[in-house]
Amino acid sequence: MKELNEAIRKWGKTIGKDIVKVDMFLNHRIDTGLMFRMGEALADHFASCRPDLILTVEASGIALALACARALGDIPVVFAKKGSTVVQNEEMVTSKVYSFTHKTESTIRADRRYLPEGSVVLIVDDFLADGQAVHGMMDLCEQAGCRVCGVGIGIEKGFQPGGENLRRRGTDLYSLAIVDRIDENGNVCLREE
Repeated sequence: MKELNEAIRKWGKTIGKDIVKVDMFLNHRIDTGLMFRMGEALADHFASCRPDLILTVEASGIALALACARALGDIPVVFAKKGSTVVQNEEMVTSKVYSFTHKTESTIRADRRYLPEGSVVLIVDDFLADGQAVHGMMDLCEQAGCRVCGVGIGIEKGFQPGGENLRRRGTDLYSLAIVDRIDENGNVCLREE
């Protein structure tokens, strides 16, 4: 997506050779116009699979999931929670995921009632690196008896294995921008459209 690539070039920062920091416009401070256009682009790609709902993980994927859900006709968004609460019960489906960015493992969970058996689910997230969050969400869907029709990503780190692994297993993965590498000067090198 040309506009997203331009925003990454303008506002993106790097930390070392593997962190792309885009919180200026994507997930801490949000450029709402860009976010809704990103949601529309994902919705255009996945409209034919007719998802019943979107699944994301808290917290930074929620904005893109909402934008996409709006563009798909206001379908529901479910977000897998990372923390446990006193209102959770045996109806929860859970999966362990490792966060590349935070360097921590957490258990994501969703109430089975919000992932009705037989539902067609579109997974949406802001970033894809190693793919642990996506695999965890796929696991939640499998436990709940849902079918994942695809995975929509804002920014994919193409130099990490997440995207390649998903494509290899036949997942319809659509990433709006793909970072090929961070060069020796700390510049983000994007895969051109």
